[in-house]
Amino acid sequence: MKQLMIADSSDVIRKVGRKILSELGYEVIEAASARDALLLCDKKLPDFMIVDAALDGALDLITNVRSIPEGKAVKIYYCVIEADLKTMMQGKRAGANDFLLKPFDRKILTQTFADRAAA
Repeated sequence: MKQLMIADSSDVIRKVGRKILSELGYEVIEAASARDALLLCDKKLPDFMIVDAALDGALDLITNVRSIPEGKAVKIYYCVIEADLKTMMQGKRAGANDFLLKPFDRKILTQTFADRAAA
């Protein structure tokens, strides 16, 4: 089972994401802060991460994950509220692979992650 981490300060976003992604076959772990996320990554790197751009330390979190041995293998989605080029480029430079628009819903998460759970 693929492991996916949601790093977002919103309890509601993490809960909704966990419910949808668990139904798609992921083992979902949650982090309410960049620090908590990094501590979890030090123990075991997830296969995928959703990192909220509004999370304090989000860019540092991505950079730090990329510096961990095997951290380059983690597929990181930088979650933005709007398609703002500056914010997206900052995420890309930090090491994000792709982007998600927030708020996400079942359709968006299913389109993005359904085919990757078993892969």
